[in-house]
Amino acid sequence: MAMVTALVNERSVVIFSKNSCCMCHTIKTLISSFGANPTVYELDEHPKGHQIEKELKALGCKPSVPAVFIGQELIGGANEIMTLHLKGQLVPLLLRANAIWV
Repeated sequence: MAMVTALVNERSVVIFSKNSCCMCHTIKTLISSFGANPTVYELDEHPKGHQIEKELKALGCKPSVPAVFIGQELIGGANEIMTLHLKGQLVPLLLRANAIWV
């Protein structure tokens, strides 16, 4: 977990993704549409992508991508992010993490 923790530390929004994943693209677009500027790690391009993917799976991410951290907390994947969005809870979460401003 040390690598994921180090990559997430001190960033308001981090998305672990793969270029070939259409849901990853959707989640990145959604979060960016609110004005957030997420740090994105493409695991299929990252030199330690396989190790990061193992750590994400050990944290409970199934599938491993997209994996979204907001305020250094694992929020989850596409289902969790879309659920928060539909309930009107995603924007307040981004605001609390100082990822966006009003």
